[in-house]
Amino acid sequence: MTTTADALRSVLIETLELSQSPDELTDGTALFGSLPELDSFGVVALIAAIEDRFDITIEDDEFGAELFETVGTLTAYVDGKLG
Repeated sequence: MTTTADALRSVLIETLELSQSPDELTDGTALFGSLPELDSFGVVALIAAIEDRFDITIEDDEFGAELFETVGTLTAYVDGKLG
């Protein structure tokens, strides 16, 4: 069974066209401000891909730089939405 973290790593790699493998993206991997691919357009594409993959809605007032701080913070958020 695929965990939220595994699925999210795949979404990150596919959406942002990252060269990293899923194993290289740990919970502590910094995202916003560290990945050049995660610019304003990247954030919009990533939000849409996460919403589609996990069948959740991310409201405008729910996301900010802290949400995209690390793979772990993003995973925790998605897990919370899946509740």
